[in-house]
Amino acid sequence: MEGDIVEMGKYIGAGLACTGMGGAAVGVGHVVGNYISGALRNPSAAASQTATMFIGIAFAEALGIFSFLVALLLMFAV
Repeated sequence: MEGDIVEMGKYIGAGLACTGMGGAAVGVGHVVGNYISGALRNPSAAASQTATMFIGIAFAEALGIFSFLVALLLMFAV
């Protein structure tokens, strides 16, 4: 019985950690949406901001990957 509760806690914690992946998806959408909005307002400056957009996407995705790793650690390393 006690092992089942620990197992249940691991899966609940992993599921809660996976909410960070959804937050990363929202963050990427926000970064790209703002880039497109700015590019439509000033098309001549859009080319110089593309690298900044990709850096923002990389930072947002890194947070999603970290939350995925935490979920894996909770499921398999504890």
